[in-house]
Amino acid sequence: MLKALFSSNTRVKLLTTFLMNPDEEYFIRELTRKLDEQINSIRRELDNLKKIGLLRSKMKNRKKFYHLNQDFPIYHELRGIFMKASNTDDELVQKILELGPVELLVLHGAFIGKESAVDLLVVGDIDKAAFQKVLSSTTKPKPDIHFAILPKKEFLYRLECKDKFVHSLLNDKASIIAVNKMKKDLR
Repeated sequence: MLKALFSSNTRVKLLTTFLMNPDEEYFIRELTRKLDEQINSIRRELDNLKKIGLLRSKMKNRKKFYHLNQDFPIYHELRGIFMKASNTDDELVQKILELGPVELLVLHGAFIGKESAVDLLVVGDIDKAAFQKVLSSTTKPKPDIHFAILPKKEFLYRLECKDKFVHSLLNDKASIIAVNKMKKDLR
């Protein structure tokens, strides 16, 4: 899917590497080994991404290291696209949807590489014990997942009262809204 949106396979690999690991730095030879691409195509795409401002570089130990510019104007949107396309959390989302009616599912915290009190917000009527079992079976690479399950009525009340917790999750551009059946209620 991303190859169709972005013209170069090498660029897709580079964007995936940088956007999925936003705090990492890489040098050219390291990227050629990691991505199994030719050095000239890596160099060309790094230059292209640097020209538009998505990447920055710095010299360290006579090597040029590249890192992501997290102040790039559409950084959060791009990261969201790549995270959604990476399928890393699709299995978890599907299993949660099988537990019962879910109105809203927001991935935050550990899912987007951010410190947060809550990693996962579920609005709906699902069994908490079954939910915890699903979490423990599908999120092995992630640390302990902190979650909140709210019935729709309570969520709407919190939304109306401008609850800081709910509004901070919904207004964070980095949050990934995996399921949203409440579009008209969230306006």
